[in-house]
Amino acid sequence: MRCWLRRLCWLTLLAGAGAGAYTVWLRRNTSAPAAEPVWPPFATTTQTPQPAADAPTAKATEASTPAAPPARWMAPVDGRCPEGYTVKVNDSSGIYHVPGGRFYERTTPDRCYAGADDALADGYRPAKA
Repeated sequence: MRCWLRRLCWLTLLAGAGAGAYTVWLRRNTSAPAAEPVWPPFATTTQTPQPAADAPTAKATEASTPAAPPARWMAPVDGRCPEGYTVKVNDSSGIYHVPGGRFYERTTPDRCYAGADDALADGYRPAKA
């Protein structure tokens, strides 16, 4: 009895490994992604969305688009931040330095921000000292 149980376990394990390997092989060798299952089963009709009659035209959308806001950050020029962009950011550490900070003078910036809020919004954290 133990022998057959052990064989059944090994057979199940090998079948699962084979199924996993086959799935990986299929994903690598197919150029198109697998289609999502359709519900209800065997549904053959697809619905395409119809544009609304009162939808704005492309020309009306372009005319109402507001102007782009000014840049939140600028690249440093010759290792210094441009006028009005005083917050220095180091990309590799993810830290920003404000004027008066302990390491502000010796920081070589990768980006320069106009304010600390803009640097925070882009995911940088303030210097601890």
